[in-house]
Amino acid sequence: MIHALRKAAAMLLAAIPLAALGSAAIAQDMTAPAYPETRRDDVVETLFGEEIADPYRWLEEDVRNSDEVADWVERQNAVTDAYLAKLPARDWFKKRTGEIFDFARYSTPARYGGRYFYTFNTGLQNQSPLYVRDGLEGEQRLLIDPNEWADDGATALSDWLPSPDGSKLLYSVQDGGTDWRILRVLDVDTGETLADEIRWAKFTSLAWVGEEGFLYSRFPEPEEGEDFQALNYNHAVYFHRLGTPQSEDELVYATPDDREVGHSAGVTSDGRWAIVTSHKGTDARYEVQAIDLDARDTLGWQARPLVTGFDDSWSAVDSVGGKLWFVTNKDAPLYRVLSIDLDAASPEWREVVPQAEQPIDGASIVGDKLVLSYLRDASSRVEIFTLDGDDAGQVELGAIGTVGGFSGEPGNPETFYSFTSYNRPPTIYLLDMATGQRSIFAAPDLTFDPDNFVVEQRFYASRDGTRVPMFIMRRADIAASGQAVPTLLYGYGGFDVSLTPGFSASRLAWVEAGGAYVVANIRGGGEYGKAWHDGGRLANKQNVFDDFIAAGEFLIAEGITPQDGLAIQGGSNGGLLVGAVANQRPDLFAAGNAAVGVMDMLRFDRWTAGRYWVDDYGYPDREEDFRILRAYSPLHNIQRGADYPALVVTTADTDDRVVPGHSFKYTAALQEAGLGDRPQLIRIETRAGHGSGKPTDKAIAEAADIMAFLAYWTGLGEPE
Repeated sequence: MIHALRKAAAMLLAAIPLAALGSAAIAQDMTAPAYPETRRDDVVETLFGEEIADPYRWLEEDVRNSDEVADWVERQNAVTDAYLAKLPARDWFKKRTGEIFDFARYSTPARYGGRYFYTFNTGLQNQSPLYVRDGLEGEQRLLIDPNEWADDGATALSDWLPSPDGSKLLYSVQDGGTDWRILRVLDVDTGETLADEIRWAKFTSLAWVGEEGFLYSRFPEPEEGEDFQALNYNHAVYFHRLGTPQSEDELVYATPDDREVGHSAGVTSDGRWAIVTSHKGTDARYEVQAIDLDARDTLGWQARPLVTGFDDSWSAVDSVGGKLWFVTNKDAPLYRVLSIDLDAASPEWREVVPQAEQPIDGASIVGDKLVLSYLRDASSRVEIFTLDGDDAGQVELGAIGTVGGFSGEPGNPETFYSFTSYNRPPTIYLLDMATGQRSIFAAPDLTFDPDNFVVEQRFYASRDGTRVPMFIMRRADIAASGQAVPTLLYGYGGFDVSLTPGFSASRLAWVEAGGAYVVANIRGGGEYGKAWHDGGRLANKQNVFDDFIAAGEFLIAEGITPQDGLAIQGGSNGGLLVGAVANQRPDLFAAGNAAVGVMDMLRFDRWTAGRYWVDDYGYPDREEDFRILRAYSPLHNIQRGADYPALVVTTADTDDRVVPGHSFKYTAALQEAGLGDRPQLIRIETRAGHGSGKPTDKAIAEAADIMAFLAYWTGLGEPE
């Protein structure tokens, strides 16, 4: 059982000129179009003595339940589509992004019962099919092709887990981008789907209990029409026995006295323990229960408390018999490994691997070794230890990048891992645990040469002097010349999420065209452990915006980007980031993309999973938190009449994580505020959600629209 602790040519680049936007392009009619009319209501609330107008509250309604909202969406999309169709680089970005992304790619294989399971995409398939091999040298055999599930490609294979002997496969289905999941079971030998089906699973892990059934988490079925907006309460863990209806599933663990607590369950690879991890919000502060599956005949689902109090992070790694290993930040803000022997007369926690100078980012047990991945200035390094904590070497990575995988269990002779960076798609490696030797299992054939791009890391000072890292990718010739070029700056800054190097076809296309791509590892993330997260949340949230603004100022001061050549992008909490800094420093940025953002900071906790986010944002109904939220809420701090950057807001009709009403209301307010000649547009995808499960064709089309929009307003122009 593995837990990630913090969770996407050979072309002569020198021959691609930077086609400057120039006065001829500016002369085209690309200024703000006539926006659709949006009704304003006289909705005003008095909150802690302040009158808060909310004229677009009607846009919070689910588009499925409101003809008026559906009409608004249709009219906004019509204006946006017409505008985007005129962008000169749109066709180039769509074509080139598709060419770059058209390579065969594998997930890291997982071994169960001598079989190897993995996804494999030939290149531009909308969804990645799942395959199996009987033995490492066996013939590749198709198990599931989700591309057959929907004509529009928007129904996706989400999580999957083989049974311990590899004879069955439990998998989840995601339709139209929603967070809800449907669970099904496949017979691996015959390829037949069994009759078992689970509904209303959400925020669930998958865990087999032997070969007889599995554990999963679900919410009660919502009221009709409330699937995509109602708050999620009363999460619970259930056991489903194969061959029985869902109505007979056994309740394993719940907290009926506290409906806000969420629960996930995993089973150790030896089948001995079910570990239930409970949380109250998004913070890594958990309670942990252990259920002895060997004693289930006599004790049932009796849960044994291991950790109580919701004080620290605890992530189970695996077990051997009665001994379990955990990664925790208890008394170790950068994390350490502890073990406990539950078969002992008086079980006690014992430190196995102490806290290091960098935070632990992942852990697994493979063979007789403990594999730990660390973050060193937001880039991966991997150390190997014995199960008693003795140093057993490291995995040489050789470049700035991110590792993933290392799945396995005690006794396995090998493991697989992936390595990727901004200029390198994932390569899958096989690692022999006995010898430490590695070999390539799957490497992509590319339409570009990664060595034609330079990835470097620099550090800059934020407003308060804090040293913040950033990654910069440019064409090698541009980096060597020191030429200032249009730059796309990306950030997130929240929820303990670390931004580590990863490959993006559309951003590589941006760099091929002559731009720079920059990722700022601002506070609020987990790049440097608990203190870095704490430094960018709640009362410290302004540090996130200061760090991002300072990154933009640094890029201009260092001559990486020209004064009028900086674009910004972020999604979800990063969409909030883009909205907040556009309000605070509209003069600094030429253009921006706020994707699926949290834009109404006074009402975010009223829908679906929004109530969990109070750990990072605070409670809007508490005056102290309200004052902080009111000060930076993107919706409530638009500078009427100011000269704003060109902004394209992106969202989707089935986003039930950050409901699209956030983006609808924010866009309506932007368009009404008279923000200059540059456009304030919204692009609303259909049959899509917060991001996961989006089919390849929709992802490429959206990326081309965004990149062409940002390219136009930063002067990147169209490659010749």
